[in-house]
Amino acid sequence: MKIIVLVVGKNKKEYISEALGEYGKRINKYVPFDIKEISGIKGTGKYSEKEIREKEGENILKTLPADASIVLLDEKGKQMNSRGFAQWLQKVLNSGIRNLVFIIGGAYGFADQVYEKADMLLSLSRMTFSHQIARVVFAEQLYRAFTIIKGEPYHHGE
Repeated sequence: MKIIVLVVGKNKKEYISEALGEYGKRINKYVPFDIKEISGIKGTGKYSEKEIREKEGENILKTLPADASIVLLDEKGKQMNSRGFAQWLQKVLNSGIRNLVFIIGGAYGFADQVYEKADMLLSLSRMTFSHQIARVVFAEQLYRAFTIIKGEPYHHGE
């Protein structure tokens, strides 16, 4: 299986790039892993929030592999602790899915057509994170899940 994190908007922060690079190297030891950026919509001042979501949604859908299982990182999604996420990930790994795609949307969330394609909604927290920080938090949790699955000493919590 390959894991792809699809994000709307470009990363402009060096510290985010460094953290993602580090977690990317770590995750790649377990599975092929890639972060793909989709450009945000330019000139957003002339579009409504709904129009922005729809335009970003079209770009997201064009980028998805045809055989992907899709998880949206969304505030309305299911919340899990790290062990629960690891257990869920293990089931997905065992299912034979070829591409697992996690999507971090733009500032206004996802268009209806993206929600319709999703197999699951996952919430990182009840708190709101910037899209830049959400990338790092999710990459760390993905790495943590693999260390839990493999019984490695990175995770020490309940």
